[in-house]
Amino acid sequence: MASPDHMRDPARATDAPGRILPGIVVGLTAEARIARRTGWRVEVGGGTPSGAAMAAERLIAKGVSGLVSFGLAGGLSPLLAAGQIIVPSSVVVEGQVLSTDPALADRLGGLSGHVLLAGPGVVATVAAKQVAHVVSAADAIDLESGAVALAASRHGLPFAVLRAICDPAHRELPPAALVALDGGGAIGLVRVLVSVLSHPSQIPALLQLARDAAGARRALLGRVSQIGRAEHGQ
Repeated sequence: MASPDHMRDPARATDAPGRILPGIVVGLTAEARIARRTGWRVEVGGGTPSGAAMAAERLIAKGVSGLVSFGLAGGLSPLLAAGQIIVPSSVVVEGQVLSTDPALADRLGGLSGHVLLAGPGVVATVAAKQVAHVVSAADAIDLESGAVALAASRHGLPFAVLRAICDPAHRELPPAALVALDGGGAIGLVRVLVSVLSHPSQIPALLQLARDAAGARRALLGRVSQIGRAEHGQ
């Protein structure tokens, strides 16, 4: 029997009967701060597929009836600029192409028609991005959306994706970016500093990435503000 506290869980009471009640999986704590403005439940996966899978399961256990993968993504298509928002039509993961839910995507601003690749790891170089684009026919890549899509499929739930391009296809990721995250989805400043001191030539690329990431977060914040207004009928 559900406990009284569980029955008062706000995640079970905020949406109208029969309407999808989304939960959001993010990789970074900075993304979580933006995503929480939707008013939906948010869980941080720490930027790994396994962490995203556990975050999705936590949301499902809390009663959500749909999943959203939210945050930054890497560009594979040269047509995608830094800061561009995508709401993909499908996610390529483990040899499968899983379609996103149009109704849930509409609440995120509508499908953008892109394909997202679920990467097992970061694709850092321009050459590797080109190969991934050609082989998968995907426009962008991230580490969490595949795990979210698979969790939704296992539980028979709809899912959708809202991402902003952080590093476009024509840019390489500097070494510090590959060691920045800790297991909780926060930036490990000590590791970044050690990498910069070891390879100071990466500083211009790191500053450009910081600018692109800031622009992508602003784009997400703008879209979340639109979502919030639409959700509350404003």
